[in-house]
Amino acid sequence: MSSTPAAVALVRDVSKTYGKNKALDNVSVEVMPGEMVALIGPSGSGKSTLLRSITGLIPIDSGKGYIEVFGERVQQNGRTTSQVRRARARLGFIFQQFNLVGRLSLFANVMLGALGRLPLWRGLLGRWPEEDKLRAMAALHRVGVADYAAQRANTLSGGQQQRGAIARAIVQGAQAILADEPVASLDPVSARKVMEQLVELNSRDNMGVIVTLHQVDYAIRYCKRVIALQKGRIVYDGPSSGLDKQTLIGIYGPEFEDAFWETQA
Repeated sequence: MSSTPAAVALVRDVSKTYGKNKALDNVSVEVMPGEMVALIGPSGSGKSTLLRSITGLIPIDSGKGYIEVFGERVQQNGRTTSQVRRARARLGFIFQQFNLVGRLSLFANVMLGALGRLPLWRGLLGRWPEEDKLRAMAALHRVGVADYAAQRANTLSGGQQQRGAIARAIVQGAQAILADEPVASLDPVSARKVMEQLVELNSRDNMGVIVTLHQVDYAIRYCKRVIALQKGRIVYDGPSSGLDKQTLIGIYGPEFEDAFWETQA
């Protein structure tokens, strides 16, 4: 009899307050391995706060709320736990602004994904094991930017840098990807390539993917499940196919079409 796999992220009764503003208001959600989930909602709805709380980058309010990652409690009673570092090692985090070291080559940036399992001195001296070098080049090839491995990261386009960030998560050995507005700084062509790469990781490697998006059309196109937030509360959690006009008006208001990147057919 097989046991049920632990959730990529289990969020229970979580709130986060900034001054008088409730960025998250008693939020509960569960994302399982193999799911590809979009977080949508107006600016300030709590999408990024929720994503960053899962990794422990943002501490939640004290109280009954807690967060688990792959079955390990990472936050409770307003504090991160001793398990948070181990949990983070299993999560690849993709930032809107790529978070690469501009003066380093793309290859060196990708190699940084191996630091979690190597002695620090190896990384500082660039003494990478051959196995990890091969893994890094394979990851760069997989995301389609191997030809740029030797170039400084700050000379590359946004799309190339973002795919490099995905390659870094692959080298890290991440079991799930959390992506915070990964296409917001990209042109539509580059954005589609990045989203297609996340879909490929989800379908081929069964990686759980949680991605915040401003572009509703991208959420519908690439993610089977969508969670919508509004003023820190979850107002929709279901299939992307259920996002009809009335539901979207309820989330964004009558000007909901502004949340679509590309022209609707």
